[in-house]
Amino acid sequence: MKQLGLGLNLSKKKTRKRQFLDEMDRVVPWAVLMGLIEPHYPKGETGRPPLPLPVMLRVHLLQQWFGLSDPAMEEALHDVPLYREFAGIDSGMARLPDESTILRFRHLLEQHGLAQKMLEAVNELLRDKGLMLKAGTMVDATLIAAPSSTKNESGERDPEMHQTKKGNQWYFGMKAHIGADADSGLVHTVVGTAANVSDLNVAGQLLHGQEQDAFADAGYQGVHKREEAQGPNWHVAMRRGKRKRLNSFIPSQAIAEQIEKLKASVRAKVEHPFRVIKRQFGFVKVRYRGLTKNTAQLTTLFALSNLWMVRRALVLDGEVRAR
Repeated sequence: MKQLGLGLNLSKKKTRKRQFLDEMDRVVPWAVLMGLIEPHYPKGETGRPPLPLPVMLRVHLLQQWFGLSDPAMEEALHDVPLYREFAGIDSGMARLPDESTILRFRHLLEQHGLAQKMLEAVNELLRDKGLMLKAGTMVDATLIAAPSSTKNESGERDPEMHQTKKGNQWYFGMKAHIGADADSGLVHTVVGTAANVSDLNVAGQLLHGQEQDAFADAGYQGVHKREEAQGPNWHVAMRRGKRKRLNSFIPSQAIAEQIEKLKASVRAKVEHPFRVIKRQFGFVKVRYRGLTKNTAQLTTLFALSNLWMVRRALVLDGEVRAR
């Protein structure tokens, strides 16, 4: 198709996507993350020299932010100049990352458990800046759908995914369980399970061990009796049916209703990370087969959601330090 030469330079227009990448470029601790990966990254002693680690890390995060598969990421690097600019790819490079290279980098992170280490590194940074406390934890879980199609090489659905019923609807997929800071809503722990695993069975794994209080919805009734969940004072929401029967004209029940509202106001923050990964990053369906791969992706997404949620505070802190 012939392009019209209008004499316009649109390459630096401040689009929403460019603004998003500019903000994330400023808050992602690149040096720290590359320090975690570098010991495991190929040195290129034999065969074709590997692409620079900074390029591959930036390409990997672009995948997470825009929900791109390995082939789609390769095509986007060819089609979208903004992505090449963000990844640090210039005309001097001999080649662009292809889908096989992108896949191998992801497998490298999975093999060495680097997604979890990246989450820990991000959270350590946020704690050092006073943005994440340890006094309280909120726990919650969300369902992530998985493709139910059997039109694949094995001719079957993913055996590690299962179906569960929520309300009157059946879901097939996995669950993302998180433990989040009660003050900021930032995620400190991620556990991935099949969809049919009870939230209650995972609650103890979502604690970091230093919290004094823990908050949960009504699905965690009885959690204080679990040996693995001992330690904090649990504040679990009252079941909906029981709460509806509260009479506001009876003083003791009116107080109970106020306590429930207070617990709900604290617990509401745990929904923010789910909103970020599902709405901001577009993660609504698992991309890979197996819990290990998908949990690694979820862990990376929650690390990035933490940075996204406090990006303005981090940018402001950087500007103050620069003065």
